[in-house]
Amino acid sequence: MTLSVLWFLLITILWVGYLTLEGFDFGVGMLLKILGRDERERRTMVQTIGPHWDGNEVWLITAGGATFAAFPEWYGTLFSGAYPALFLILLGLIVRVCAIEWRGRINAQSWRDRWDWAHTVAAWVPSILWGTAFANLVQGMEIEVVDTANGAVVPAGQVSPDALLAGASHQVTGGFFSLLTPFTLLGGAATCLLFLTHGALFTALKTTGDLSRRAAALARRLGIVSTLVAVVWGLWAVRFSATTWAWLPLAGAAVALAASLFCSFQERQRLAFGLHFAAIACVTALIFTAMAPDVMRSSIDPAYSLTITQAASADTTLAIMTVVAVIFLPIVLFYTIWGYRTFSARISAERVDPAVGGLHPTRVRDNSQPASVDH
Repeated sequence: MTLSVLWFLLITILWVGYLTLEGFDFGVGMLLKILGRDERERRTMVQTIGPHWDGNEVWLITAGGATFAAFPEWYGTLFSGAYPALFLILLGLIVRVCAIEWRGRINAQSWRDRWDWAHTVAAWVPSILWGTAFANLVQGMEIEVVDTANGAVVPAGQVSPDALLAGASHQVTGGFFSLLTPFTLLGGAATCLLFLTHGALFTALKTTGDLSRRAAALARRLGIVSTLVAVVWGLWAVRFSATTWAWLPLAGAAVALAASLFCSFQERQRLAFGLHFAAIACVTALIFTAMAPDVMRSSIDPAYSLTITQAASADTTLAIMTVVAVIFLPIVLFYTIWGYRTFSARISAERVDPAVGGLHPTRVRDNSQPASVDH
């Protein structure tokens, strides 16, 4: 196995970590105004993800940084070609951070309601766009190799699959609307539904009483729809794959989704959530398996596709990155597991006092008042 292939696999693992963990964060955010009937329940839902959401985003930062360092041509082509979609995702993530951190700063229901709506919208946007973006990588984008000096398209016959062409770069020459096709839109719907189900299962697992029962009931209804949509999208995605290996993660995802749904109807919440976690991991593996051996597939001509070999950094860079990964990846895994074990207890909405927490609205600019924060 070459170092470039090893790093393609490591980046796949980083995205598996991000989408499986951040997926339920997004789901809880999307359901905040649907499941949470009052301030007690909405505050409880935010508290379920409170100790974890920022740690989960470390996986995204690491995946992005690793892609930039290991595959700079992939990073540059993707970010320049899908800039509007990636900007909206980044904007959604920033707004969500503000909503989670600031909703408890002022003890006024109108203030919390505004931030809850911001949180909800900011969770829906990336949940849909992540699926659309990954579906574009599977289906292929309008990519050509362009001479950087004069902007002329290089004939496909002059492009080598083993190395970048000197003085030229891969560029997405299609516009924004070329990214929106029935397949990519279905991909957005699939990730959104999977995250909604993931969030409902997590809420059912982490809360008690009526909120937990309603979340479990919603997870069963969402689970039926998300399983059907995800399997249809997966079957469609396999048709774009250059190898038969993509059938393995698809089969794993289908089995895990069906088993999670069965456990959900049996009210075995912990097992249902674990199996759904595995299903999202398999769907992510399906995306990267279907892409390989390309990192960005051209829908214009296969010769314009950006391959793993073309996009990779020098072996010296990849070797240094491998040493760093061997040291730090176990640390990230350790504190992630530690965090979930430490904050594993269920949270009861009945024990939340909505009158407590945050500054009184008339004292916001009073420097003599100490801040008290309770999300």
